[in-house]
Amino acid sequence: MTASILIIAAFMIIPMIVGLVSAKQSVATSEDFFVQGRGMGSVAVFFTVAATWWSAFAFLGSNATFYTNGPVYLTALAWNLLFGLMYYWVGKRVWFLGKRFNYLTPSDLLGDFYNSEALRIVVAAIALVFTIPYLQIQLTGGAYLIEVASGGVIKFWLAALLFYFVIIVYVWVGGIRAIAWTDVIYGALLFFGMMYAGYYISSQVGGPGALFAQLQASSPAHLTLPGPNGSMGYPMWFSLFLITAVGAFMGPQIWLRMYSVKSGRLFNLMPFLLGVAAFAYVGSILSGYTGVLLEPGVANPDQILPIMLMKYAPFVLASLILAAGASAAMSTANSQIHAVSTIVTMDIYQRYIDRNASQARIVSVGRWSLVLFSLIAYVMALTVPGVLVTIGIAALAGTAQLIVPTVGAITWRRAHPMAAIWGLLAGVACVLLMTFVPAFRAPLGYHAGVWGLLLNSAVFVVLSLCLQRHDRQVVERFAEARDDYDAEYHPETLDDGRAPLTEVTPATSAR
Repeated sequence: MTASILIIAAFMIIPMIVGLVSAKQSVATSEDFFVQGRGMGSVAVFFTVAATWWSAFAFLGSNATFYTNGPVYLTALAWNLLFGLMYYWVGKRVWFLGKRFNYLTPSDLLGDFYNSEALRIVVAAIALVFTIPYLQIQLTGGAYLIEVASGGVIKFWLAALLFYFVIIVYVWVGGIRAIAWTDVIYGALLFFGMMYAGYYISSQVGGPGALFAQLQASSPAHLTLPGPNGSMGYPMWFSLFLITAVGAFMGPQIWLRMYSVKSGRLFNLMPFLLGVAAFAYVGSILSGYTGVLLEPGVANPDQILPIMLMKYAPFVLASLILAAGASAAMSTANSQIHAVSTIVTMDIYQRYIDRNASQARIVSVGRWSLVLFSLIAYVMALTVPGVLVTIGIAALAGTAQLIVPTVGAITWRRAHPMAAIWGLLAGVACVLLMTFVPAFRAPLGYHAGVWGLLLNSAVFVVLSLCLQRHDRQVVERFAEARDDYDAEYHPETLDDGRAPLTEVTPATSAR
């Protein structure tokens, strides 16, 4: 018991030390606090993107899904590749425009390109409303893991409060720089924890080979779609593949990681690296399927891995792996809290309350926003029930809607602001109705988020083709920036004889 408490104490103390060290390198500006002065290097970029992308949803929810629904979660191997490809293709363009026009939030880019104050507000609202529930599940999952790892000595409410406190301390003092370097630690712990947990737990039934042989004999439906419940077939496989990757990628915490990158060339390896990292899900397969054999009928599937670790592994080893799982929650929660504070500070406070706020005042508002929205997520973690994957997919389906106007902004001259607004509203309304109103249940087995994206895209394209933009200067400013991007990174696509650019020069913000 003493060893497990020491493990948890180290898990809590180390990030605070990293935050304090990071603070020594910080500059008292909003750009440094929110996007590390756009100077994040390769190691920090990979680990902070991967650790932010992988969450309690991945560590606990993946095991639970294999345990209850069979192989549908194998789509995670594909959605990691999709996420990596989007980070390369979309993210690199977002980074370029962010550096060119000094953007800090999703609303900056979309509001500027579409030249629409109403769209700014809609984008900020979507990012806030759908990020907070996803933040809630990080605190819920992480607090539960700490409670189990401590043998119940640290109760759920206290574990969640400790999460809240630790995140506030190191993000307050170090901003995104502290987050990125703690994510290096958390990312390594997460991948080790998932892989080793699966290997160790499956050894209780004779190893992976014996596991699948026994499962084939006792519950073959767990090995094929649509799974033992008959509800997780190919439509849901595709839904998870699309919504999880796109929704996470469009979350404000990933936008900040796109804006923070030092060099555009750091985007090139991300599809490969994230694809390799996806093999950690092999551990989830082994853990979830072993649970089917050893612990059938668990009431809350999210608890299947902790239950097996505490029952079949030495207590210290179980505590170490569960602390590694808590790192998955912490690494996503810290990024989401920081992203929410960025939106509140830059999109609401600076734009509508005090346009002339000093840099010190902006950073101060950002820090107090951390405290406020962390408190909201903490209260939700204590009072709002739900299965991690269910809540997570609903939240991701909302943020996924932002991909439509984003792709329009980086590729299409005809993209119209009214099309972007009405497309987003239609897509979000579709998600909410099909998720929470039984009469509007999503048809054909596809998730509400897929139908929301289809409706959003249709409205966006049709209205953009029907309406004419009159702000030609704005359109041309972006077209010129996109041409400069191609000249720097894809000169083979140009036919005007221009030489490649040597660097991206930041311009004055269009705020």
